[in-house]
Amino acid sequence: MTIREASAKWQGTLKEGSGRLRLGSGVFEGAYSFPSRFENGPGTNPEELIAAAHAGCFSMALSAILGNANHVPTSISTVAKVHLGATAAGPTITRIELETEVEVAGLADDEFERLAQSAKVGCLVSRALAGVSQITLKATLVEAAKGP
Repeated sequence: MTIREASAKWQGTLKEGSGRLRLGSGVFEGAYSFPSRFENGPGTNPEELIAAAHAGCFSMALSAILGNANHVPTSISTVAKVHLGATAAGPTITRIELETEVEVAGLADDEFERLAQSAKVGCLVSRALAGVSQITLKATLVEAAKGP
């Protein structure tokens, strides 16, 4: 199986320190800090990277499911919003909202919704995030233009 990696380096205390996150592929490296994670400070944070991973994984899973049902999408655009909240256990990812807009021809709304929900449940990142109490999906179908 494939192994993916990323790394983090942190220096200093929790609130005054800072760190860098780096993807193993080298295509991204960015700063993170207490303000970027728990406030609205500059930089990235682990939750933002989880959102990117979830949006990407869901989009690919939906493309595969639609293709297997003979509905090849023209495009899939997905946004994932990771909510970080306080719980008795401490800061916790309390909810993830997936919003997707899919351009595909010849698909009824009810079948589209069923296939999109299947992708939400089946995507690898959704399954890895099974401990998140609520993952929602708002899926919008855009009818693709038919050929000439």
